[in-house]
Amino acid sequence: MLVILDWDGTVCNSEARIISCMQRASDRVGLPVLEPAAIGNIIGLGLPEAIAELFPESHSEQRQRLRDFYAEEWIAAAKEPLPLFDGVLATLDTLLCAGHQLAVATGKSRRGLNREFADHGLGHLFPVSRCADETASKPNPLMLREILAETGVDVSEAVMVGDTEYDLRMASAINMAAVGVSYGVHSRERLIDCRPHRIIDHFTELLQWSPLVA
Repeated sequence: MLVILDWDGTVCNSEARIISCMQRASDRVGLPVLEPAAIGNIIGLGLPEAIAELFPESHSEQRQRLRDFYAEEWIAAAKEPLPLFDGVLATLDTLLCAGHQLAVATGKSRRGLNREFADHGLGHLFPVSRCADETASKPNPLMLREILAETGVDVSEAVMVGDTEYDLRMASAINMAAVGVSYGVHSRERLIDCRPHRIIDHFTELLQWSPLVA
């Protein structure tokens, strides 16, 4: 089976850094410094879409400056690699040993994902990935369609795993199975509303979902 993973909030524990970088960047631009919950809500979207959602009355120049400052803040904060959630490495290894394929579908930029791959030495595990700056942002399912096309896997043999309604909604749009993770940025209640096939509370519980059991 093809297991397609979201990154931030699913594989990597990056919520706090995303929030702090957005707060600092918006302050530099002169936009309101929003509460953590508001910023956490848009994690998973592409950066332009996230900024438009957070600051709908901002003008194009402000949005571009915010994108630039956010990138600067992220790079400045990236001296230490972000932690992976507990059990991620062992679970990925078990999935691969069982014959499953892995891919990533993320709201990160390609530059950002490649940096994460390099920091953790994981790039070789994910021969196929899609980022929001090279295709349509979630919840548009285009990145999932592109991953299926590149791997040659039928939608019936794939699952999307993510911590936000954006992940689950894009899977639902093409009738792909979906597993929600409760430890990320969106509440269990929001995930339930998207009717995933399962919700897990720890990454290792992915191995208990029957289609992935060897």
